[in-house]
Amino acid sequence: MKQYVDVIVPLPIAGQYTYSLPETLADQVGEGCRVVVPFGKKKFYTAIVTKVHRTPPADYTTKDIAEVLDSRPVLLPRQYALWQWMADYCLCTLGDVYKAALPSGMKLESESVVTLNEDFEADGPLPEKEQRILDLLGTDPEQCVTQLEKSSGIRHLLPVIKSLLDKEAIRMKEELKRSYRPRTEACVRLTPPYQTEEALHALFESLHRAPKQLRLLMKYMERSGWSRPDGQVQEVQRQALLEAAGAAPDALNALLKKQVFELYRRETGRLSLREQATVAPHPLGEAQQHALQAILTTFGQKNVCLLHGVTASGKTEIYIHLIEKVLQAGKQVLYLLPEIALTTQITERLRRIFGARLGIYHSKFPDAERVEIWQKQLSDHDFDIILGVRSSIFLPFKRLGLVIVDEEHETTYKQQDPAPRYHARNAAILLASLYGAKTLLGTATPSIESYYNALQGKYGLVELTERYRNIQLPRIELVDIKELARKKLMVAQFSPFLLQQMRQALERKEQVILFQNRRGFAPMIECRTCGWVPRCKNCDVSLTYHKALNQLTCHYCGYTFSIPRSCPACGGVELVNRGFGTEKIEDDIRRIFPEATVARMDLDTTRTRTAYERILTDFESGKTDILIGTQMISKGLDFDRVSVVGILNADSLLNYPDFRAYERAFQLMAQVAGRAGRRDRQGLVVLQTKSPELPLIHQVIGNHYVQMYREQLAERELFRYPPFFRLVYVYLKHRKEEVLDEAAVQMALRLRHGLGERVLGPDRPPVARIQTLYIKKIMVKIELSASLIQVRRYLLDVQRTLVAEERFRSLMVYYDMDPY
Repeated sequence: MKQYVDVIVPLPIAGQYTYSLPETLADQVGEGCRVVVPFGKKKFYTAIVTKVHRTPPADYTTKDIAEVLDSRPVLLPRQYALWQWMADYCLCTLGDVYKAALPSGMKLESESVVTLNEDFEADGPLPEKEQRILDLLGTDPEQCVTQLEKSSGIRHLLPVIKSLLDKEAIRMKEELKRSYRPRTEACVRLTPPYQTEEALHALFESLHRAPKQLRLLMKYMERSGWSRPDGQVQEVQRQALLEAAGAAPDALNALLKKQVFELYRRETGRLSLREQATVAPHPLGEAQQHALQAILTTFGQKNVCLLHGVTASGKTEIYIHLIEKVLQAGKQVLYLLPEIALTTQITERLRRIFGARLGIYHSKFPDAERVEIWQKQLSDHDFDIILGVRSSIFLPFKRLGLVIVDEEHETTYKQQDPAPRYHARNAAILLASLYGAKTLLGTATPSIESYYNALQGKYGLVELTERYRNIQLPRIELVDIKELARKKLMVAQFSPFLLQQMRQALERKEQVILFQNRRGFAPMIECRTCGWVPRCKNCDVSLTYHKALNQLTCHYCGYTFSIPRSCPACGGVELVNRGFGTEKIEDDIRRIFPEATVARMDLDTTRTRTAYERILTDFESGKTDILIGTQMISKGLDFDRVSVVGILNADSLLNYPDFRAYERAFQLMAQVAGRAGRRDRQGLVVLQTKSPELPLIHQVIGNHYVQMYREQLAERELFRYPPFFRLVYVYLKHRKEEVLDEAAVQMALRLRHGLGERVLGPDRPPVARIQTLYIKKIMVKIELSASLIQVRRYLLDVQRTLVAEERFRSLMVYYDMDPY
């Protein structure tokens, strides 16, 4: 009887598809394996099998799968359960989750290949772009579309391709693209005729006139251990053999020609798996020991525990001791961090203790390495500890016992675009529950939702109120820059007090961190005469000036614009910078402290893994005196010699149209302040603000987290925000503003019909156009007692009926569940 498989394809399409199994492949496919399937008229995708059965679909004729890629599953049952929860909860498709979860190298898909029609003869001269494509195909008659686009420099290539297809100058075909290839190395071994002692003796005799070949053969025998009593022959790498024997390739080629040796390729992998010496963890202090014991006690009663410990209280050492206990029980640990920058520092600490049992997984690793980590986790020799950022929750685990979410309050745990828009903290808790594992949330500044859950008894709560070795919390000095600016005492963005403290720190050979949560040289430039500001042509934002690139850039779509010599609106030549970013601060600091070594850490300077590592290593080793950065530098970094931290403009953190603005500002300032004085002396934080009277500023100075929490909680209860209500943001996008406006009004009306006053909007978000798409937002507030399943079902029903109408056919609708 014919067999069928249900599969997920990596596309944002609702539901799964059924394909038939050819008889030749019937015994090769299991649930969780990858298969190549035809999709549409010509495309091929890598799908994942979720079910093997004998029931054909009723409403369409099935196609055969084209190829089986795996002999054993790459998606384990508990991973699939996580995918299903995420698709349901985040109101997206399983295809969205699949696309986010698997490394690109594991998702083969077909690519359009353009081939030159050798028989084509043009009737007359072709347009310049079409001729350029034919010229490129003349040198290489088969090229993929992306390659042609890059070589030709033509941004909108498809109309050119279509025109050439109509003229029959070119042809198109689909080819599977395999981006992952295992790394291999050439090895040498004896051919079967020479694998006896008699044959080898005869061979040695015959080579006495070829000393180089004889020396190579002798070195092979030595390195392979061919004559060992246990008969275990070691593999011998070709290059290593030549170097060890001091021989030229000619000698080896001669032995290959005589068929004494044969070459073969061995898969080596890209992961560093060398065994290394390890050390015991540092002993815990008394307060740390009490906290560890309290966590273990809490885990006896609850599955989730919040560790609220002040900055520099030694939370990482507690994690290490907890990891040791979990490993002793034969379980695995997932250690989540909010930022790739943090993995650089913590990797070294964990490697010293756990050695090769530790695996690292994040997006700055080459895709091939991520594929190999995935494969290793499926093998019998998987990593005991995975250290990584939010995407690590998708890795396969077989015996997960603990998930640590470090700096659990961080906003970077929330995936924004594309779908699934999940929060790694919530997904980690669900993942742990699927394995019967425990989850530890650690931070100095808990999110209000987590702290509320802990106080309500949903999570356990352990508090660590003193720093390691009783080091004092940093002294925070408030500086009113509004008054200083009025008196014209500011030097660029720096108060005289901050500059004085920086100068004294540098004289003592100590280090300084300066924080400004905006990259670039200036947020915008403006014409002093008429007020004209250059704006992105695709997005509803002003362009940011980047001095190093000498251009204006949009941070949403990447659009760039050359700096005009005069104002296009009025012809004026006085174009001035407004505001300042990290690049401007770096420029000013180099001018004020020419003798100091300065580094900048933001998205512009850390686009590669090595850039992160170099900046942090140089600062940690003392090669850098002053580090300037965005929120990247606030997240748990630990430096011995930092004595002064400058927060240059606290007000910029507060001016966001978001109910979490004060909470996030407190967290960010408290975390940045925590980088100061982390060893044997009290540090200093200089907090510059134009609003010194704000209660939040004084809560940061006094480290009054609980006070901030109570104030924000009272406001949120009054205005029906989390943790008392759930939020869902409904986003609508369209290229035509008038169509979008009508659709948004219609959707809000239909939602109100079923959800009543829970629905607010539609409104324009702060950035109302991105990449030529206009955006509207509807907010839905849902009380905790309401059925979330019914609300989600109603939202999707309203969307389906709306986009079914002809005028809204091209409308894009997506959801952000718990957008915090």
